[in-house]
Amino acid sequence: MNEDIQFILDSTKEAMDNAIKHLEKQFINIRAGKASPSMLGSVMVDYYGSQTPLSQVANVNTPDGRTITVQPWEKSMLQEIERGIAYANLGFNPMNNGETIIINVPPLTEERRRDLAKQAKAEAEDAKVSIRTARKDANNDIKKSEDVSEDLMKNAEIDVQQMTDNYVKKVDSLFDVKEKEIMTV
Repeated sequence: MNEDIQFILDSTKEAMDNAIKHLEKQFINIRAGKASPSMLGSVMVDYYGSQTPLSQVANVNTPDGRTITVQPWEKSMLQEIERGIAYANLGFNPMNNGETIIINVPPLTEERRRDLAKQAKAEAEDAKVSIRTARKDANNDIKKSEDVSEDLMKNAEIDVQQMTDNYVKKVDSLFDVKEKEIMTV
């Protein structure tokens, strides 16, 4: 196979892999019923003037399925961490006992579950759009390739389409798992 075509196929696969990785990260941020330290993954804290991820200024644990505890490494950071959690707009009400921050994760209502499922569906659609964009870019690059036979071009386009179909199936299966996780009470 022509090196240009192989390069195009490799870079397309990488772009599609990145779409799947991004989708998985987004799904981690969509909560499903029980408490998890990753729920606070998007929280940024003002640490001596610079925005720092919460995980770099405190230990985040889940002692049970309904509670998240945040133990700052410096007591002076308690207020900043509370502010960061509030600013992240996650719908949590942090409580400060002077040493740790305790967050009770309320059970999800049926309506909230449906909203989260819609949010997950939107993320899955975004991933599919990224995959299809990678396909379009690859097909354009294949058509622009010089010194490549018509047959090789057609075969490369077929390979790209098969790759696209496989990645779209991956997105659908990831979404199905996440939706089941969200809707399970």
